[in-house]
Amino acid sequence: MSNDSSLTQFLLLAFADTRELQLLHFGLFLGIYLAALLANGLIITTIACDHRLHTSMYFFLLNLSLLDLGSISTTVPKAMANCLWDKRAISYAGCVAQVFLFVFFISAEFYLLTVMAYDRYVAICKPLHYGTLMGSRACVHMAAAAWGSGFLHALLHTASTFSLPLCQGNGLDQFFCEIPQILKLSCSDSFLREAGLLVVSVCLGFGCFIFIVLSYVQIFRAVLRIPSEQGRCKAFSACLPHLSVISLFLSTAMFAYLKPPSISSPVLDLVVAVLYSVVPPVLNPLIYSMRNQELKDALRKLAPWTLFHH
Repeated sequence: MSNDSSLTQFLLLAFADTRELQLLHFGLFLGIYLAALLANGLIITTIACDHRLHTSMYFFLLNLSLLDLGSISTTVPKAMANCLWDKRAISYAGCVAQVFLFVFFISAEFYLLTVMAYDRYVAICKPLHYGTLMGSRACVHMAAAAWGSGFLHALLHTASTFSLPLCQGNGLDQFFCEIPQILKLSCSDSFLREAGLLVVSVCLGFGCFIFIVLSYVQIFRAVLRIPSEQGRCKAFSACLPHLSVISLFLSTAMFAYLKPPSISSPVLDLVVAVLYSVVPPVLNPLIYSMRNQELKDALRKLAPWTLFHH
């Protein structure tokens, strides 16, 4: 193929060659997707319906669940359809949409997790100012900033990636359209602009990471000064879900994008992509609901058949 003007579709990586394995992958993906829909849907509904959960922490958690639903819905349904119908193709427009939406949801989620670190910092280090610093208007502005930043980030990356001439065929070594895989198809000297954008993104991400680390350094210092052991445990358990979610998010994403090329292989890239794109949206609601008594109580009231009902 000479350039992207003749590209009408991309070919995604097939999970398996045999029909039985394809159907097995379809079943696995269906189970994971339904679990993510149910878990995140329950959290969204519970927080929306229970007025006691109308606080800043739960408002951000509701946004997190919406972003998780968005990110898993961008990649998994198409992969399921391809497994079921034994296809590999995705249209050019579909690929552009996948790149844009995936970068949007993942970026917005990272910015939101940064905002949630600030929320935990204010709650533990400045409890007397919590009501003024984290009022409903401030929370809406912070959440809107996270979504808006993710949108701009996705717009820049998508426009930059798809304006490159692609002259290395149309096969992608991934089960969804991912920027690094599309850059591999670009003509050798044309991806420097996108590489520059990626450097800016990494710097932004590193800035957020440093902010989260500094917030938690302050939080731990404040918690260790609490005289009672019960108070310390309560403060730690309020931060543990957020810390767990951030660790899961960062460890999988860092391994996906920062692993040395020497250990890279299509199979490993595929496994890692599943880890960072599919696993967090399923585990995040479980991490939050298992550790949070208020949320468990609200879930019990809303849906008596949930795991949280004894």
